[in-house]
Amino acid sequence: MYAILDIETTGGKFNEEGITEIAIYKYDGHEVIDQFISLVNPEREIQEFVAKLTGINNSMLKNAPKFYEVAKRIIEITQDCILIAHNASFDYRVLKTEFRRLGYDYQKNTICTVTLSKKLIKDAPSYSLGKLCRHLGIPVTDRHRANGDAYATVKLFKLLLDKDNDKEIITQSIKYFDNRHEKLRIVKILESLPETQGVFYVHNQEGNIIFIGRGKNIKSEVSKQFVKKTSKAEKVLKRAYEVSYEETGNQLLTRLKYHLDLDKIRPKYNIIRKRKNITKVFNNPSFLIIDRGRKPEENSVILIENNEVIGHAFTNLAFQENQLHILKSMVTEIENKQLAKVIIKNYLLRNKVQKLVRLSDETSDSHAT
Repeated sequence: MYAILDIETTGGKFNEEGITEIAIYKYDGHEVIDQFISLVNPEREIQEFVAKLTGINNSMLKNAPKFYEVAKRIIEITQDCILIAHNASFDYRVLKTEFRRLGYDYQKNTICTVTLSKKLIKDAPSYSLGKLCRHLGIPVTDRHRANGDAYATVKLFKLLLDKDNDKEIITQSIKYFDNRHEKLRIVKILESLPETQGVFYVHNQEGNIIFIGRGKNIKSEVSKQFVKKTSKAEKVLKRAYEVSYEETGNQLLTRLKYHLDLDKIRPKYNIIRKRKNITKVFNNPSFLIIDRGRKPEENSVILIENNEVIGHAFTNLAFQENQLHILKSMVTEIENKQLAKVIIKNYLLRNKVQKLVRLSDETSDSHAT
């Protein structure tokens, strides 16, 4: 069961608006079975530009019922219903605010027909109610009045219901007041992650990387990120739609990939600190850094040649490491070679790796240092 509504307000500061008109149509998925339409005395002045837009002025509302007088009817008509509105976050917020002023916690699951239209009507030139209805041939009367806009939203929602054959998109678009979708989304993300070392990438719904993290246990690190209470962490959580990852097998490669990707992608919610350049060369001009791979039978290899970081690869056969021409064909090249040198140089000054292998100047053979 659905309660399709539209609210007109006084305008003003966020959460200080008052309702001037409300229209609610109770819809069972086939037809309207109840309705409630009323002006409301907001007990505050209407902003001038709002009065011009809606045609509702202060004198019209003097004898209108106050919100507390219509509150019971609103609760009754929306009982056991999902609230539907065009830009539902606004209408629901204003309605909740009015009930909160009465000391009542009004909680409803909602569906926004703007969001739903973007999923089901891809070619619309605009998703404002008026332009969208014109695009779809839906007649709208009394635009910017609660009754006209609510009834147009009924017709729009009926069309969207018809377009969603399996009702999967409708179901997925429900925003639950208890955030159960958010919780399920996070659980689903965490279930897809391994408990191995590596770098992870948080994507938003458009697929853009908004945050990069790293750790010895990817699943654990993502979970920690999602429970942080900082402003940035909460923004990451709110926008997280998917988390991809790359397993690295060891600390050096984790650190290298993390900082190189931060520098290249520059995600919105990461803090990126400047690093001092290192002009010193490596002790050996050409060598391999061999360390643990992603699984027991695998090694990770970083190739340094003529004091330049060439790239990295994973190998599982000794001859791949012993034949330089084979190794070069396997490596993933590193673009920011200066930054890579800084990271590797700093790491080797303080940490051990499995082994360093010096490369011969004349041959592709190598021997351990």
